[in-house]
Amino acid sequence: MDFNLGEDITAIRNMARKFAQNEIAPRIAEDEKNHAFQEDIIKKMGQLGFFGCPIPETYGGSDLGFLAHAVVTEEISKVSGSARAGFNMQTMGTAREIYQYGTEQQRNKYVSKLVSTEYLGCICITEPNAGSDTGSMKTKAIKEGNKYILNGGKNWITYAQVADVGVVYAYTNPSHKYKGLSAFIVDMHSDGISSGPTAEKMGWCACPTGEVFFDDVEVPAENLLGGVEGQGFTFLMGSLDNTRLSAAAGAVGVAQGLIDQAVAYANERRQFGNPIGKFQMVQEELARMIVETEAARLMTYRCATQKDEGQLHNTLETSMAKYYACDVASRVADGALRILGAYGYSTEYPVERLFREAKLYQILEGSANIMKMVIATDALGYRKANKD
Repeated sequence: MDFNLGEDITAIRNMARKFAQNEIAPRIAEDEKNHAFQEDIIKKMGQLGFFGCPIPETYGGSDLGFLAHAVVTEEISKVSGSARAGFNMQTMGTAREIYQYGTEQQRNKYVSKLVSTEYLGCICITEPNAGSDTGSMKTKAIKEGNKYILNGGKNWITYAQVADVGVVYAYTNPSHKYKGLSAFIVDMHSDGISSGPTAEKMGWCACPTGEVFFDDVEVPAENLLGGVEGQGFTFLMGSLDNTRLSAAAGAVGVAQGLIDQAVAYANERRQFGNPIGKFQMVQEELARMIVETEAARLMTYRCATQKDEGQLHNTLETSMAKYYACDVASRVADGALRILGAYGYSTEYPVERLFREAKLYQILEGSANIMKMVIATDALGYRKANKD
């Protein structure tokens, strides 16, 4: 499998790297401290085409593909997990999902506006008692004439307080369990929608996360994703195959960011008359961090390349990449903290913030345990992960 990036992907990678260093890095610590949503940063990323890589030009994207998406996501994540979240809110969980599963009318109406950030997007799946178990969702959408009446609540929704458009999952026929789940494109400014912040988070504080409540919200029937009821679970699983790629790429990015900080510190910090990088235990720590991150990168690039070759539902390889990359990010964060010692624990260096950001990757877009279950049940023959 060839991971040669080529001129176009190399160019957008370099653009993303410069943008992250010049636009995000100088202010990220202050924005995180103040819980300030970086809307201007997200808008600039949209204008630069960062959110359009896996979207055809017809719908406002660049059609550079999934590998380009992973590479750009990685570069932004080196500096900020909060900014990285935009790659799912604007691309994979909204624009790409609507492109992949929506009607032509829905594609034309929403995809380009999400890619350009004219609209900010969100994905409404998780509920207080429904995380990994999507069958436990309580949100319902009952059809009345040419509209649906949406009632329920969602929590831990990224961009809940700022989104213009949401892809909302709700049961249209609760008695059918998974086959009764549907997805809707919802105007988040509609009457009956309210939102508020969740409890304060450990990290990603410049990325708003909140609760959303739907109280007799009217949704036009034409906003039923794909125009067919009961396809929500299929759409959800397909969307997760995409959002988990972004999560894996983000984990690789934060791991690389931690390595960069640890290497710079190991060359700068002197003890016993030498830079600490001269000490074998520090070298061992760095070597392990570097090799594991490179392995995670290759797994992530394999997943992206498969999608570019048409294997969109590569659930097994996506789960492997997501599980391993996010696990590596957590271990690399521990290693970076050991190398920097007290300075790694201090807000004086970015490692403290990157450490907190790394830990979230093991939770979002499907926990590590869910990824391991997908991988193991496939190997045991109980449930094949890749359906086609």
